[in-house]
Amino acid sequence: MKQQNQHQRVLVVLPHPDDECSVSGSLARYIDEGAEITYACLTLGEMGRNMGNPPFANRVTLPLIRREELIASCRSIGIQDLRMLGYHDKTVEFADQDKLDADLLAIIEDVKPTLIHTFYPGYSVHPDHDATGAAVIRVLERLPVGQRPEVRCVAFSKGCEEALGPPDIVADVTPYLKQKGGSFQAHRSQFYLFFGTKPLDHPEVVARLSTERFWTYSFTASI
Repeated sequence: MKQQNQHQRVLVVLPHPDDECSVSGSLARYIDEGAEITYACLTLGEMGRNMGNPPFANRVTLPLIRREELIASCRSIGIQDLRMLGYHDKTVEFADQDKLDADLLAIIEDVKPTLIHTFYPGYSVHPDHDATGAAVIRVLERLPVGQRPEVRCVAFSKGCEEALGPPDIVADVTPYLKQKGGSFQAHRSQFYLFFGTKPLDHPEVVARLSTERFWTYSFTASI
């Protein structure tokens, strides 16, 4: 009998196609345990620099290609509900804050998640990552404490462990490397050099993909 996940409605809020790869093993595990996953992807990554190798995309076609790659990645993971919000890549920090907050609140009210995955604001390197995580926290801070879902954040900036302490969750996702590897491979325009010619069961690939780390956001912390 499969173990039932304590979180049956999970919302993922990330800015770019391929960001979900960083949490894909955990998402596949939630799905295997019966959870419904909604992924709100803010942009289509249309400003990405990678065009494939050899190049098969250009600045005009890249957003269409990345949209299809995102759909394929979600299919590999098993995500049941993908929502593309249509914000512009590399400008999330400059987006209309009221509109962004309203869009996120509407999704939260619709999905009613008990768990949200996003980036830890201030510790996620890319301005879009930080702005997305900050928007999620900003919206949740307006909700009554009892209505706030748990928030698990990805952080990987230099010195993040010194600032935040060790991760609260270190998840072994080895049983879900097929789904996680498929998620990476779906983003062919971006990750063509990620594996090289190594198969998913190659020790270097397994070591690189088998663990996911999360910090649980404390709403007493400042953003």
